Amino acid sequence: MPTEEKNILSRLYFIAGGMFFFALLIGIKLLNIQFVDGDKYRDLAQKNTTRNFTIPANRGNVYADDGSLLASSVPKYEIRFDAVTVKAEDFKENLVPLSKELSEMFGKSASYYQNILRKARSNKNRYLLIAKNLGYSDYIRVKRMPLFKKGPNRGGFISEVKTVREHPMGKIAERLVGNEDQARPGYYAVGLEGAFHEKLSGKEGKRLKQKISRGRWKPVYDENEVEPQDGYDVISTINVNMQDIAHHALLKQLEEYEADHGCVIVMEVATGEIKAVANLGKNRNGGYYERLNYAVGESSEPGSTFKVVAMMAALEQKVIDTATVVDTEQGRIRMYGRSISDSKRGGYGEISAARALEVSSNIGFARLIDGAYKDNPKKFTDKLKLWKLDQKIGISIKGEGRPKIYEKGDNLWSRNALPSMSYGYNLSMTPLQILTFYNAIANDGVMVKPHFIKEIRAWNEEIEHFGTEVMVQKIASESTIKQVQEILKNIVKRGTGQKLYSENFSMAGKTGTARTEYANPAEWSTDRKYVSSFAGYFPAENPKYSCIVVIHKPSTKKGYYGADVTGPVFKRIAQKIYTDNPLKARISDINIEDAKIETDFESYFSNLQNRKNMLPNVKGMAGMDAVSLLENLGYKVSIQGNGTVKSQSIAPGETVKKGAKIILIVS
Repeated sequence: MPTEEKNILSRLYFIAGGMFFFALLIGIKLLNIQFVDGDKYRDLAQKNTTRNFTIPANRGNVYADDGSLLASSVPKYEIRFDAVTVKAEDFKENLVPLSKELSEMFGKSASYYQNILRKARSNKNRYLLIAKNLGYSDYIRVKRMPLFKKGPNRGGFISEVKTVREHPMGKIAERLVGNEDQARPGYYAVGLEGAFHEKLSGKEGKRLKQKISRGRWKPVYDENEVEPQDGYDVISTINVNMQDIAHHALLKQLEEYEADHGCVIVMEVATGEIKAVANLGKNRNGGYYERLNYAVGESSEPGSTFKVVAMMAALEQKVIDTATVVDTEQGRIRMYGRSISDSKRGGYGEISAARALEVSSNIGFARLIDGAYKDNPKKFTDKLKLWKLDQKIGISIKGEGRPKIYEKGDNLWSRNALPSMSYGYNLSMTPLQILTFYNAIANDGVMVKPHFIKEIRAWNEEIEHFGTEVMVQKIASESTIKQVQEILKNIVKRGTGQKLYSENFSMAGKTGTARTEYANPAEWSTDRKYVSSFAGYFPAENPKYSCIVVIHKPSTKKGYYGADVTGPVFKRIAQKIYTDNPLKARISDINIEDAKIETDFESYFSNLQNRKNMLPNVKGMAGMDAVSLLENLGYKVSIQGNGTVKSQSIAPGETVKKGAKIILIVS
């Protein structure tokens, strides 16, 4: 056999051998895939074609006490346009009418929309933004526009939906209701939303879907499928009307006094239900917004509003009485090396303890409390602790500030501590904690826990109810309570709050003015900063609501005393709430017989029967009223002119038969 043929044959054997070996490897691999790694690859294929999708639960709503929405989840739509998928003839035919309708809806010119749509077409833009944050009705309107109504394939219509949390009241009570954490979408840390996040969130569901053409997924039956459970609804104690009143009253005063920030709380006396909380802080542009929850979280020296607490403790422990005389001298003294002064130049001289509270004398209280407790300050601080003033209230909303009541043995305790505490320094409390004590005074000594929620509901089913919770059954004796209540009324009538007094509407409360940020001695006389406050309740008799107003750092050029800065806010809120929610007197029995009334009625009726034909005097009455009266008595009346009756054709007192004609001249 020729050599060349042998070479060709050798090559064929080599190729055949190689192909056989390759086939053998493939066979081995197939066997390996089938029997060794089969489960692995079957799972991988399954994962690529099926997937468990999370189904988000609908977040529950937050309601006001009357059922008004405070927070709700709503769908918002974003509309985009795929300029590539649309046929040329469809684009040309619908460009002008589509641009016109977009212009009518969104306010931009029709030419603007024509230009951006043409540009998207030429640039082959498949994701042109048309509009965003649309509600459902607006989404439907856009979806029905020319071209878009042809759908995603022929019309290039793309819609994306997301659920957002909306506050129907806008920025009012925004901090109280709570906002979504920007760093953690779907999570709420503050306000009612944060306090009841788990209840509102519900539980996510799971659904198995199978991948089909063009990246789409369809649901498939799965016995392990979990349906989402919608979140519960939270019914708050907040009253929308009172919240609006408090917000705007505070805002007006902050703007007028160019203050840094402030807060208002309104509480129902008997129940502890919080009806309004306004928190406003200044932004960089000088405007105000719900910056922080100052009412709940800001613990600071309360100033003169704490004098009521000191007075209550001293009266209850009988170390003084309201008639105890204290010498305030000429309005300035030194006690333990520190100066103490009153706001009135020349001082008040010798005054009673009750009067010292009415005029808010720092000297008076420093001497009264120091004189009563200097040998045993623990007796005083123990009383404050008995009232739980050294503890957080324990409200549902996160971020409650911690109060601080110093006592003997603490690092900051000195001989000056007790006098300073008597007029609201050397301790700290939040506005809500102070109001809780004042509310107890209004509630005849019963200290109830403030609460923001009435109930949690699932549709119409009550899941959990939040009622009134008593913190301290009785903070003081009835005698002490009545004495302090009377002084608080007198503060408004003739004390530091007398500018607020009204004969037509009774209020009781205490003004407060405290220095703040005074640690730097260089600023003591050049750049003083104050916190103004007013705490009290209304009406003074049978109180319905308690309220506190605190404003930080008002302009000292315009005023900083509590009576000037916060007092008017309290009065404005109280009067508007009282006007909108008048207290109604209830009559237990209207069928009580009174012998004198019966006798008087019989005498009047008998006299009336004898004079029933006597013409009454209608001069000075409105013309139409006189006509009605005379016609009801059976007379025919002719009236000339308009206005009030100047004369009548038959003199009053004349005996006139029914049916007689009476002419009235009116002007």
